[in-house]
Amino acid sequence: MSQHARARSRPTRKPRMTRTTRSSRRVVLAAVLGLATFTAGWAYVAQDPDEAVGARPQTRADARPQAEDRAARDAQRAAAAQQAAQRAAAAPQGLTGVSEQTRARIPAESRQLILVTGKAVDSSESTAAFYTRPAAGADWVRTESWPARNGAKGWSIERTYGDLTSPMGVFALTDAGGLLPKPPGTRLPYDQNNGFVPSGLGVNGESLAGSFDYVVAIDFNRRPGRSPLDPVMPDGEDKGGNIWLHVDHDGPSQGCVGIPKAAMQKVLETLDPAAKPVIAMGPEGF
Repeated sequence: MSQHARARSRPTRKPRMTRTTRSSRRVVLAAVLGLATFTAGWAYVAQDPDEAVGARPQTRADARPQAEDRAARDAQRAAAAQQAAQRAAAAPQGLTGVSEQTRARIPAESRQLILVTGKAVDSSESTAAFYTRPAAGADWVRTESWPARNGAKGWSIERTYGDLTSPMGVFALTDAGGLLPKPPGTRLPYDQNNGFVPSGLGVNGESLAGSFDYVVAIDFNRRPGRSPLDPVMPDGEDKGGNIWLHVDHDGPSQGCVGIPKAAMQKVLETLDPAAKPVIAMGPEGF
């Protein structure tokens, strides 16, 4: 075999890749990958800009309530105000703690009212409040309020003598009296009389001294226009009588209503026969 033939039969060697060539290829590859990544990112942003921002919350440039927020808030306030007005309109002419039936029994011409509200039907603790109104049908306005006591066994509709309850209902206030002279400005007929001296002790054994210094007769089973000492009981003695508003003696009564002495003075100075004063008395919600 000739030398030429042997030479052709030798395997052909690949040319060596120099360092420069390898570096150039790496640069080209990195550029291609970078361009591909940039193109994909641009397409992503263009497709959904909100998602591109990520889950980071957006912040308003103006943090003050926007127009729609203010409108919703104003609507809520208006609704709350309307509900409050409806509740006020549904209130019993400014009176609380009384039923519609009791309100209906208050004479239309009355412009002065003492409302005695007991804690419970069997409780001797209560509150007395003084109300006035400028005209018939107008809302009542409370001007004074005092702690009060009533019958030792609470309240009853059909009271009987000696049962230690106070009568429930609405009664006129027409006559007054007491052991002491009438306070200045008293306009109700007033009987100053030594007969206004209690005997014995209270239900709990307390002294009754001074209880009748000032009294206002409650027109329950009595004849209006007479002294509170008048003994006549038109509806019979079985119902009992001599139910008065008088000075509290620090204990429950046999049927009367007791309030502080200063309150009795205020009542006598304020009650006006021309205003047709009445007392409404009974347990909460009567």
